[in-house]
Amino acid sequence: MTTTSMGSAPQKISLSRVLGPIHVWALGVGIVLVGEFDGWNFAADKGGALAALIVLWFCGLLYSAVAMIDSEVTSTIAAAGGQYAQAKHIVGPLMAFNVALYMVFAYTMLEVSDAILFGDAIVSKSGGDSGINHNSFVAASIIILAFLNYRGVLTNLNFNFAITAIAFLSIVILFFSVMPWSQGTVLKLNELVTPENALPYGWIGVIASFHWGIWYFLGIEGTTQAAEEVRSPARALPLGTMAGMVTLLIAATMTWYVCASLLPWQLLGSTYFPLWDAGRATQSPLLENMMFITTLLAALASANGCINDAARAWFSLGRDRYLPSWFSAVHPKYRTPYRSIIFLTPIALAFAFVADLNQAITFSILSGVLQYTFMSINIMMFRKKWPLGSIQRGYTHPLHPIPAIMLFALCMVTFFAIFLGYGVQLTAMVVFYIVVSVWFHFYRYQYVRRGAQFTMPWPKPQGY
Repeated sequence: MTTTSMGSAPQKISLSRVLGPIHVWALGVGIVLVGEFDGWNFAADKGGALAALIVLWFCGLLYSAVAMIDSEVTSTIAAAGGQYAQAKHIVGPLMAFNVALYMVFAYTMLEVSDAILFGDAIVSKSGGDSGINHNSFVAASIIILAFLNYRGVLTNLNFNFAITAIAFLSIVILFFSVMPWSQGTVLKLNELVTPENALPYGWIGVIASFHWGIWYFLGIEGTTQAAEEVRSPARALPLGTMAGMVTLLIAATMTWYVCASLLPWQLLGSTYFPLWDAGRATQSPLLENMMFITTLLAALASANGCINDAARAWFSLGRDRYLPSWFSAVHPKYRTPYRSIIFLTPIALAFAFVADLNQAITFSILSGVLQYTFMSINIMMFRKKWPLGSIQRGYTHPLHPIPAIMLFALCMVTFFAIFLGYGVQLTAMVVFYIVVSVWFHFYRYQYVRRGAQFTMPWPKPQGY
């Protein structure tokens, strides 16, 4: 987008470089932390409380690989769109188009899940009062957060940092309030997780639990969407992303320990509010109300970050004419991709009104795992085309190619787990992406500016 003034040449308006590592942390952790307040616990329904712990650490490995791979590639390709920009430079246009759709769909459905959780929590707190309308809270949360995103990224992510920090702190307070060092005083882990019910469905239950184990950390890769708006990508992106991953591993472990020690696994696997219910199980009104409030804050922080990330992926598609360039407009005052934000808002509202929470979470997970599968292939191609020393990297992840191989293997396990419970949805989504790929190849690609695809000042790749 350009602006002109009398007697001056047109000036291109770009996104503002105003963010630091703390904002990257707030974006990544803010999106993900809601997973500790809702969703991860459905893994206990699939395989038992111990299965939920096992997949916590395996999914922690998966997302540690995601964080390391993303930190290397995005600190080198510092452009809005994150994994989309990576795919465009390393693999090609068709993969880039699909990756951008994976991101938009994953973040939009995660935003929908957050809004549904926000509305359900308020209705549940009201005790089913007929005067409390679920949809009104869902709509209000999406519209207000979209407006915050419209008004500017710095203020928006400062807000996200504050509410994310409060939500994380509440998990720490709950953890120490129940005296975790003294099992049997408040916590009853040995009574609730016994040899008979630890793995009620055996190891196939552990495999099935991967479906929901992803929810512990889904969205940490969203830090890459800030690549074009951070002051120092080489420092801020790896530092913010890796610090976020450490934060989430701590929060997830505390959450499992407290919830599994206070709630029977059947209740743990079915409730929509595991931490809130854990606070209620302590019989402390203070802890119960604290976890209710922070459940709401975590949902808002996640939805807020999702709006930010989905809009930047959509904006990037418009800027490269993978979609109409109308979407690439940057607001002349607020320096945000405002048209993309406005366009995606009614889509999120529509899904929020027709989908239930389990469906919304599953669709988000499916798109996320498709994206992670690409990332394992992407880093292998990146290292082969531009070996270490051939270009300047902001961060170099260790032990290559072990993280990429581990990520790919865990993604295959997760696809199988999803197929066990949601095979129809998995098949439908794969068919959808095949159809839009055909549309892009035979129709939309003719409008793409082919000469402007490769924007990095790199040497020709090896084997070119």
